[in-house]
Amino acid sequence: MTDIILQARNLSKNFGGFKAVNEVSLDVARGSVHALIGPNGAGKTTTFNLLTRFLDATSGTIRLDGKDITRRHPADVAMDGMVRSFQISATFPHLTLIENVRIALQRREGGTFRFWRPITRSEALNDEAEQLLADVGLADRAGRLASSLSYGRKRALEIATTLALRPKLLLLDEPTSGMGIEDIAPITALINRLRGPMTVLMVEHNLSVVAELSDRITVLSRGEVLAEGNYAEVSTDPDVTRAYMGE
Repeated sequence: MTDIILQARNLSKNFGGFKAVNEVSLDVARGSVHALIGPNGAGKTTTFNLLTRFLDATSGTIRLDGKDITRRHPADVAMDGMVRSFQISATFPHLTLIENVRIALQRREGGTFRFWRPITRSEALNDEAEQLLADVGLADRAGRLASSLSYGRKRALEIATTLALRPKLLLLDEPTSGMGIEDIAPITALINRLRGPMTVLMVEHNLSVVAELSDRITVLSRGEVLAEGNYAEVSTDPDVTRAYMGE
């Protein structure tokens, strides 16, 4: 039996009379890259927010490593090992890139950020911070302010800070959104390297990235699971074609 790290069963979310997510079930295999795709308005981000507990489900269950997390606080879920990025980049704009990553590395130790401790303690984290920046293609910008980055490179910085927490399950919401071709390559290479030691669940519109990286793909349409399988299977599914292209 496949080792499942994240399992959702009959997950639904209603906003008044509108059902944004309807009876979605999902199994994410440990060590895999699993993509969640679909046309605009398919319910992908809402599903992401339900899985990471930023939204409460109307019904259904979510289990992480066999543990029911359906009603747990998002911060507790992150401490359990499931960490996410967001569509809108969240960085400290007036700190340098390496300072942003060092803060995430300090948070991994638990407790408060302890800004008052000697600077030499933070500098001890520099080697790991520099490696994380290199992993996302930002090594040559370590001393720059985060506010100086383009949108796409802020996304790369956010991925570096997310990885600093060493999650066992990493959820990426549109990881290549806003990136130029030169920025996409190091991010896709990084996600490919994470497969195995880490599990990745991503929402991604760039289907060439999905095709290159994904072990399994779940297609949503109008809040429901439309199809699931590998890229060859879902890309030739007539229902998927209709959802993306119309009749």
